[in-house]
Amino acid sequence: MKVAFVYDRVNKWGGAERVLLSLHKIWPEAPLFTSVYNSKTAAWADCFKVVPSFLQKIPLARTHHELFPLLMPLAFESFDFSEFDVVISVTSEAAKGIITKPKTLHVCYCLTPTRYLWSGYDHYFDTKFKKVLSGPLTAYLRVWDKIAGKRPDEFLAISETVKQRIKKYYGRESSVIYPPVDHKFQTPNPKSQNYFLVVSRLVKYKKVDLVVRAFNQLDYQLKIVGTGSEMASLRKIAGKNIEFLGQLTDKELLSYYQNCQAVIFPQEEDFGIVPLEAQASGRPVIAFRAGGATETIVEKETGLFFDSQKEESLLEVLGRFKPEEFSKEKCFLQAEKFREERFLKEFYNYIKDKWKSHTKTTYMF
Repeated sequence: MKVAFVYDRVNKWGGAERVLLSLHKIWPEAPLFTSVYNSKTAAWADCFKVVPSFLQKIPLARTHHELFPLLMPLAFESFDFSEFDVVISVTSEAAKGIITKPKTLHVCYCLTPTRYLWSGYDHYFDTKFKKVLSGPLTAYLRVWDKIAGKRPDEFLAISETVKQRIKKYYGRESSVIYPPVDHKFQTPNPKSQNYFLVVSRLVKYKKVDLVVRAFNQLDYQLKIVGTGSEMASLRKIAGKNIEFLGQLTDKELLSYYQNCQAVIFPQEEDFGIVPLEAQASGRPVIAFRAGGATETIVEKETGLFFDSQKEESLLEVLGRFKPEEFSKEKCFLQAEKFREERFLKEFYNYIKDKWKSHTKTTYMF
């Protein structure tokens, strides 16, 4: 069974990239097709044979892919997968729109239906001016995205939340295989210190400003790990009890996870790896009750939820949070359900079964 991977773009590091490295353990010979490849910002991909599209030759495309939304569909449609038995697209955008021949099985591991076109549209286009200005472009891309959503033979979702979106926006059924959590975080932790922790990219939809404004009203210490376009504005509004740590190494991050009172998770995510990294470190999570967090946190056992993305809702939960009510053992056990070994076994068996069914169907005609 000859396998290929497809990913939207190889120019950053995050949860999807961790998934690809896990899949590489199953199929180490599989090449990775993508729109653009920036080796300087994606050193993790050194283990792959990366095959970029024609966009790679266009100036600025590797560093400013967002300037070429109209070319993304063509970039993925231009690839030839005729030599492969199975193609696995890992995508939240255009990679699912590849074109394969009937003999090739295309399985899409969907991170979410294209966020800026569907579930996240109002976050990306948050003013009437932006919506009017982008209207023709988003209308075209929505039509293409609907067509692209019909192309995979099978859909896999990273969470029940994403499964519902796939059904809503593409009209497709899907199965769920949760991504893996890195269990190097699961080590005995020292006694926690008197601070709360946020681990996030500092961009608008992550709602870190909500946490900052809430902690401005408290004496509690808050430490924020991450960088992003909102860093400067967040610093301006942050009180003296709030510290920005920037980007950390995994070793440094582990220490902060292990020693915090709890991790604050204010955003709605498709899945969200941070709550699981926190639990794998033995620490509880205080999260907004939405998205993937509701599938990975056990209320009153490994964390608490607040019901509205408003300061008073978070403050109410912080007011009744007692760290001694949460045991690291229960947090460890919850994180255990998302180990990489489980992911690898489930994914391999799924592909094997679908390939077997696909070959039977294909050779019947």
